[in-house]
Amino acid sequence: MTFPLSSALLDACVLAVLNRGDTYGYELTQGVRQVADISESTLYPVLRRLQQSGCLDTYDRPYQGRNRRYYTITPGGRAKYRDYLVEWLVYKRKVGTLLSGGVGDE
Repeated sequence: MTFPLSSALLDACVLAVLNRGDTYGYELTQGVRQVADISESTLYPVLRRLQQSGCLDTYDRPYQGRNRRYYTITPGGRAKYRDYLVEWLVYKRKVGTLLSGGVGDE
């Protein structure tokens, strides 16, 4: 079963991949594909949104005669990632409790 990703969860996944280190679009897509079936065309609007909100920056490096654009997480992006991580852990615990037959605490 596959669950759709909300834009916030997709942002969190992108920031999680970038929190491991700078990377370029294709590698970033592959990292997010570990949890969701997305295309590069789906990912680029997310990257633009995160860049505009100050969560990531870009830089170019030459690769085989062309420039390859790399994405890097900013300090603000790291803070946002930590916020998403805390929210995710609470959400995961609540859903896990509910799905296993327990009663949620809120």
